[in-house]
This record gives sequence, C-alpha cells and structure tokens, in this order.
Amino acid sequence: MPRPLRLALSLVLTVAFLLATSPAQAAALVQVLRYDAGRSAEFRAAVDQAAQIWNAGVGNVRLVAGTPAHFVVTADNGWPRTLPTSLGRGTIWMGRQATSQGYNAVRIAAHEIGHILGLPDRRTGLCSDLMSGSSAPVSCTNANPSAAERAEVDRNFAGAAPLVEFGQVHVDR
Repeated sequence: MPRPLRLALSLVLTVAFLLATSPAQAAALVQVLRYDAGRSAEFRAAVDQAAQIWNAGVGNVRLVAGTPAHFVVTADNGWPRTLPTSLGRGTIWMGRQATSQGYNAVRIAAHEIGHILGLPDRRTGLCSDLMSGSSAPVSCTNANPSAAERAEVDRNFAGAAPLVEFGQVHVDR
C-alpha cells in the first residue's frame, strides 16, 4: 500500500476512534450522586423535582435516587437545614416550619441540595438567586439555580474548592 494511502487510512481510523470514544470519556467525567429521600415524607416529590432541576442545569454531576446514598433527605418539624460533610455528601432536613409559613417546597429542596453541591447561602433577597433562600419573599417559587450558581457547581465538580463550609449545619433563617 502506498505511503500516502496508509497515512490517509491511519488518519481516518484515528478520527473514527476519537469520535467513538469521546462521548464515553465525557460521560465518565460526570459524577453520579445517589440520594435517599425515603424519609422525606410529604416532601418526596419536591426533592425528586429539585434533583431533576439540578440535573437539567449542570453537566458535571447527576443526581439519582438510590442507595447506598451520598446524601439523605429527612422530613422534620424544624426549619430546613443541611449538613454537608464533603462535596456531594451530607444530610438534608426538609423542615415543615418553612412550608407552614408559605415557602415553596421545591425551592427549599433545590436550595438545600445546592449546599450538598458546594454552594453557600447568599442572602441577596433576589428570587432569581436560588441560594438567597428565605431572604427572597415568601411568594418566590423559583427553584432554578441562576447561571452563576450552575457554573459554580460545575466548577466544584471539576475540582475547584467549594465555598460552602463542610461539617457545619446550614440553616437559612
């Protein structure tokens, strides 16, 4: 086989190989986090919806219901709070006190998952900022993270140092 033909064939095979393996390599970079919402009582649907909101917004992490879990979600009568123990791990309490005051359960769940994903509270008072939490009006039902919040989560799971404090309970009150 003539040398130019061998080079062309080699190039075609290399490109075909890269095209075939690149999606698999990209998928391997996504970190899957399992959550257990089995004890979240009436908040189960809100937690599942919040996980899907995060899945639609970020590329480096995917949240799936299952065990063994990286983080657990429990319902109680207190104020919502999160104890992130490390990036992607911890405990969320979906406190009924906030929903009894009129706060939106899906927004609460998405906000608390944000702590698990490495985001701190940022009491901006803006409904457009998910991590503004209860500083936004009770009427705020926006459960979608802002572009900046989504980008920060992707950076966290790409190796950046998360700004949230691990080992500390985050109570948004």
